[in-house]
Amino acid sequence: MTPQHVPASDSASASDSGAPHPLSLSTAAARRLATTTKTPPQMQGISSRWLLKVLPWVEAAGGTFRVNRRLTHTLGDGRIEFVVTGADISVIPAELREIPLLRGLTDEGALRALAERFEQREFTAGQTVLAPGDPAQLLLIAHGKIRRTGSGKYGEQVSLGVLAGGDHTGDQALTPEPPAAEQTLTALTTCTVLALRAEDFREIADRSTALRSYLDASLSRAIPRQNRRGEAEIALASGHAGEERLPGTFVDYEASPREYELSVAQTVLRVHTRVADLYNDPMDQVEEQLRLTVEALRERQEHEMVNNRDFGLLHNAALAQRIHTRSGPPTPDDLDELISRRRKTQFLLAHPRAIAAIGRECSSRGLYPGQTELHGSTVRTWRGVPLLPCNKIPVREDGTTSVLAMRTGQENQGVVGLRQTGIPDEIQPGLNVRFMGIDDKALISYLVSTYFSAAVLVPDALGVLEDVEV
Repeated sequence: MTPQHVPASDSASASDSGAPHPLSLSTAAARRLATTTKTPPQMQGISSRWLLKVLPWVEAAGGTFRVNRRLTHTLGDGRIEFVVTGADISVIPAELREIPLLRGLTDEGALRALAERFEQREFTAGQTVLAPGDPAQLLLIAHGKIRRTGSGKYGEQVSLGVLAGGDHTGDQALTPEPPAAEQTLTALTTCTVLALRAEDFREIADRSTALRSYLDASLSRAIPRQNRRGEAEIALASGHAGEERLPGTFVDYEASPREYELSVAQTVLRVHTRVADLYNDPMDQVEEQLRLTVEALRERQEHEMVNNRDFGLLHNAALAQRIHTRSGPPTPDDLDELISRRRKTQFLLAHPRAIAAIGRECSSRGLYPGQTELHGSTVRTWRGVPLLPCNKIPVREDGTTSVLAMRTGQENQGVVGLRQTGIPDEIQPGLNVRFMGIDDKALISYLVSTYFSAAVLVPDALGVLEDVEV
């Protein structure tokens, strides 16, 4: 047969159409005969979970962990709460028992009379709230921050810390002969303060028989000897010669030590039998579902260990271990004070935005924090203490957050994680998966549970830098 030639005019029209014939098999068609390369299911919610990595874990074999401590005499240094009615703020009468001298006062009438005599005062940033030589007065800080300064040994100004909402100062105003103020209180932000003058307190005490008798008994009562940590003192003798009579002593314990019960995070994982039977190549569907569920449970576990109101670290720091920033942003001075509150601070935990704020403050001062390697990752440090990111520490609506400082381990009397291993159907320490059966819709159910808690063995093992502006 003689090959037929396409006329030149027809060839030109095919070229002009813009749709040339393919010269090979297209990739779209080829994929129908090929097996794609897949990744396991990815999950954005997985974080570094540094808290779970650095906490030493202690076995709570009975499901409960008891922290025995030496007896401590608590004199009452709690925070005070208020009632806000529009622009008016008043103190809750029962909250006045957080003031050491009023700790044991039970007469509601006397507490109510005292609460009604507080005067509300407003201050703007930079204003002096109290100056040396001013008459003694009890001040309750309802809102804002106040800087305390005093005179040093050679007359220089010395920073004595920051007071914030819930704090109080001026307890000497409740004594029979209150001295004049010796410190300077300066508002760092807009502040609301409730003030009770010493003469007003004495007037109420003269009228209230219950308050007057309570004060007489309190001021005459002997305070048990204690060490600088508030623990009952152990009588010792040293440096003596000859045959001196040695003191007898014993170590007293808390009569009702705190017990931590293991908490639980659980969910029910459901997988259809058809999926489990037919769609397992190249990846086991049940295994992948379980892997992502376990990751979500671990994320919730860390969140609870930070934020739970019963055992979470943010709510279990002792009041004496809570400090405030001097000006708002987390400065190097604030971090130094935070780590100085305890021996052997081992870790600092902060929200990533707080770490960025720390970096900005250091850069503005020409400081460059060091770095170290921890669990195969390079992390920033401050004074050699690793500064670890933890996105479970909340950033509040006003743009403030907190920074945690910890000493860890039972041998260090620090912070420990609690769990129980060896539980039935365990797949990871303290985490098990239990088969619950197949229902009439052909759904396979698995109960996935993790048991955990956290304990602070002694108060100075955990500290919090509060009101950190990011």
